[in-house]
Amino acid sequence: MSGPEIFWAVGRRTMGWPTLLVTRARAYGRDRVPAHGGLVYAINHLNWIDVPIVGVLSPRNIDFVAKAEVLNFPGLGAFVGWHGTIAVRRGESDRDAVRRMRASARQGHAVGLFVEGTRMKDGRPGSAQPGAAMIGLQEDVPVVPVAIYGTQLWKPGNFSPCSVAFGEPLRFEGLPKGGKGYKQATVEIERRINLLFDWLAGVHAQGRPRGLTPPV
Repeated sequence: MSGPEIFWAVGRRTMGWPTLLVTRARAYGRDRVPAHGGLVYAINHLNWIDVPIVGVLSPRNIDFVAKAEVLNFPGLGAFVGWHGTIAVRRGESDRDAVRRMRASARQGHAVGLFVEGTRMKDGRPGSAQPGAAMIGLQEDVPVVPVAIYGTQLWKPGNFSPCSVAFGEPLRFEGLPKGGKGYKQATVEIERRINLLFDWLAGVHAQGRPRGLTPPV
């Protein structure tokens, strides 16, 4: 076992159940996630609690991409880094971070990208940035759209229910590995995330029945 694998194994036991307890988190479509090989999770972002929720519900360990400030924070930064997190400097071209993301996918890992680049404060997914599409195209790995719903209402202590829907893996064969291809792929990734998000809104309105299959 590598260092990150050890920390993920420990974290799922020590942090997983508290996360499930306080968020009542529920997953739909986990079986769609490829069991092996590189992939990119393209995730919407509404609340800091999104990270541990996706982490505990994902069937794969994740190399999350996080802003560099988090990894530089005393104590917390080291803990986050032990889990294989990739630091990125927001607001500037960070070629080293891009290389690390591509290398992670190439090595067969699941790269976790919050596609808007920051938390959305209006309660629904925002415009996706091209990072997920770029890794998927350059490394020829699938992009799995992931929608989180309910965390826009969650606060410590209110136990508001939160859910995650995993979409069908997307492959972008035929698109050019450049700006035009990234743009086209990003439009589709954003559309899928919004489709899953709106589906989860309906699922919550029904009381979150189990065993449902998210839309394609």
